[in-house]
Amino acid sequence: MDKKIFKNDIYLVFDKLLKTRNLKLEEFELLIENRDMILDEVYLSAKAITKRFFNKEIYVRGLIEISNCCKNDCYYCGIRASNRDVNRYRLSREEILESVKLGTEIGFKTFVLQGGEDKGFKDEELIEIIREIKKINPETAITLSVGEKEFDVLEKYRLAGADRFLLRHETKNQEHYYKLHPKSMSQEHRLQALSNLKKLGFQTGSGIMVGSPGQTVSNIAEDLVYLSELNPEMVGIGPFIPAKGTPFENEDSGSVELTVFLLCILRIMFPRANIPATTSLATLSKEWRDKAIEYAANVYMPNMTPTYRRKDYALYKDKACFKIEAAENLEELKNMFGELGYHIVMNRGDFKDVQRKK
Repeated sequence: MDKKIFKNDIYLVFDKLLKTRNLKLEEFELLIENRDMILDEVYLSAKAITKRFFNKEIYVRGLIEISNCCKNDCYYCGIRASNRDVNRYRLSREEILESVKLGTEIGFKTFVLQGGEDKGFKDEELIEIIREIKKINPETAITLSVGEKEFDVLEKYRLAGADRFLLRHETKNQEHYYKLHPKSMSQEHRLQALSNLKKLGFQTGSGIMVGSPGQTVSNIAEDLVYLSELNPEMVGIGPFIPAKGTPFENEDSGSVELTVFLLCILRIMFPRANIPATTSLATLSKEWRDKAIEYAANVYMPNMTPTYRRKDYALYKDKACFKIEAAENLEELKNMFGELGYHIVMNRGDFKDVQRKK
């Protein structure tokens, strides 16, 4: 095929994405494979959409890593059950609430409680913690990221006051799923959990690792089609980073460039979605973290985990723990975003719906 005509084909596909915010599987594949031809257009389009809907505002969320214990043995994760080198911890109710109180005093209106699928952290305990957080400030938004849960448990979380839930689907392709997870885990169970979250009215977040072992362009295209169907209120993607003590510890990290490109595609697909600039991206490249903020991301999650526990929540090697990632350095965070031409806002930053074309 003639190069010029081929480039025109790419532009036609991209124009379709801009108009409909959706593509077919093979069209997503075409864009990803030939992204070098349209990088500037993708960046500028995503940047314009982000500015239109968020006006250079970055929503900050206080991240509290409540437990690094996990019953699962995902091949990519540093806190997998069989990793004997992990110094395990489980925050007490008092530690979590103290972190929330500190964050509330600073001005945070949203907290993300993140942890492994910890059998020792009882659902009833988390439900009580959710209620206690709402007592500290009824206007606080609570996001949970604690793995796959059954419908009745999710419903109890919701009734207790949880507003949002993050659960990356990781990959829609079943063959790829079992390259990343043991057979004891169920992809169907994970996808059902995401469906249940939507049914229960959670602001739902999903996403993938970019460049995970065995991932193909076709896999990523499948993920984009799935996300289009799920229509999440939040989308979290970051580059794969190998973790010590895992089968993938000697694998290469994912591409930061492809990660930012996909963030831009997701911003075009979901104009009002809350999309974070992830710690994994910052770990590999502060420059590309900044590009993510410039083009597509509108959320940043400073760490509010008690300082004596942060190093133990190591999902991957060399996790960013520099000053700017810590909530206690809020002024430095404000300055960093200020230098990029953005400003942080401390409100809830809820998702506001927008109709998408099918």
